[in-house]
Amino acid sequence: MIYKGPLAHGRLICKEPTALLPIRFAVASAEAVRYRSGMKCGLKNLRCPTEGFHRLQFAPARGPAAFSSIELLAVVAILLLLFVLLWGPRLSANKQRQVQQDCQIQLQKIHIALEIYANDHAGKFPETPGARSSEEALDALVPHYTVDTAAFICPGSQDPPLPAGESFRLHKISYAYYMGHRAAEAQAVLLSDAQVDTGARNAGDYAFSSTGKLPGNNHGKLGGNFLFCDGHAESVPARVPFAVGLTQGVVLLNPHPK
Repeated sequence: MIYKGPLAHGRLICKEPTALLPIRFAVASAEAVRYRSGMKCGLKNLRCPTEGFHRLQFAPARGPAAFSSIELLAVVAILLLLFVLLWGPRLSANKQRQVQQDCQIQLQKIHIALEIYANDHAGKFPETPGARSSEEALDALVPHYTVDTAAFICPGSQDPPLPAGESFRLHKISYAYYMGHRAAEAQAVLLSDAQVDTGARNAGDYAFSSTGKLPGNNHGKLGGNFLFCDGHAESVPARVPFAVGLTQGVVLLNPHPK
């Protein structure tokens, strides 16, 4: 039965059966009270209230917060910076070692031409009387004993490439030459990276640049390579760990200055 009577002292009165139901006026409207009362009294004559209810507005469910494009770029930039700080010096050192190894290969290519020349000249390596630079003496190898002039440029230097298969007497190469040695002097130094000067070396003397600046800086301040008469090459620091003397008839020729 639908209630149509008055409210008494804040309680809802039903005729059949009689019951007192507490009503909270602040929560529901009259229609809501009628609906709840009807549920208590019975379901037969229950009318579903259609008025007085407010529709609830539900906000759509939101997923987890996502990165914006700017935040993502910032994270990537920070990761790259950390990578450079942690691995940059190591990668640079590895690159320098690789350049020095490539330089040794260049020197050994030149040694092949020098060996062929020595076989044709009773064991003597090229000698040019009055030569004042390594270009003047080693130019005797081109083009009869090698046309690979690229081998005369150190990959660690800033020297420009040479014309292929042509004389480089008037150009600049990267290597110093100990003119006057013979092939039989297996442990004598024959070629090297450009040096700081043309003097003899005691152990601990500077042969290569200590500052990374000219002269003698094919490999910055990391030293350089020596090639011996038997064809093996060694990398050494700027201060040579062994003596490199100039015996009678042997002179050290540096490349043309830049």
